[in-house]
Parts: sequence; structure tokens; C-alpha cells
Amino acid sequence: MSSMSDLVFLLLIFFMITSTMVAPNALKLLLPRSNSQTSAKTVTTISITANQQYYVETTPVGIESMEAYLQQKLANESEPTISLHADRTVPIEAVVKVMNIAKDNHYKLILATAPLDK
Repeated sequence: MSSMSDLVFLLLIFFMITSTMVAPNALKLLLPRSNSQTSAKTVTTISITANQQYYVETTPVGIESMEAYLQQKLANESEPTISLHADRTVPIEAVVKVMNIAKDNHYKLILATAPLDK
């Protein structure tokens, strides 16, 4: 019986050690920060509908003119932030187009999601 408990104990130690060596496949998220003074940051919302129509806030904007429109709109922002709301049926290519515009112009990008139903 003692040899069985030794074996279980060794397996437990083995799995504890190996689980700390494996890096988890976690998403890197930009979590909100807080300090003593809070300032309201403006976030520009871009929406992509199911039929691939693009909206900046409530203004319809074509993908071809999206970059110029955002550059004009976010020119005075110290830390421009975009919240991207895309319908779940939108092809990933449509989302990547907006992500590339944000990356090329050094805008912070937040992907909006809906909570899972439990």
C-alpha cells in the first residue's frame, strides 16, 4: 500500500512541475488601468454589419475611405483608441482590413465581444 501512495505522490509532483513549465495559450489583453486621477478617454467605435457595411460611430464609411476618415477624426487624440464591433457572420478578412488600418496608424484596437450565455 505504501508503494502505491509513493507512486501517486511522485505522479502528483511530476504533473505539478511540468504544468508550471508549459506556457498557457492565453490571449494578451489590454486591461484597463487605474491611477489616482482618472480621465475619460474617447473611444471611436467602428461597426461592421452582416452585409459588410462599415460605420464609424453612426456614420457610414466605405472601407476605401476608412483610413483617411479615421486620420481626420483622430488627429487631435493623444492616444487614439478604436473599439471594433463586428457581426459574427462577417468574414475575417473584413475585420483584418480594419485591424491593418489601426496597426498602420498606431491606433489602439479593442475587439468587442458579447458575453457567453451560461
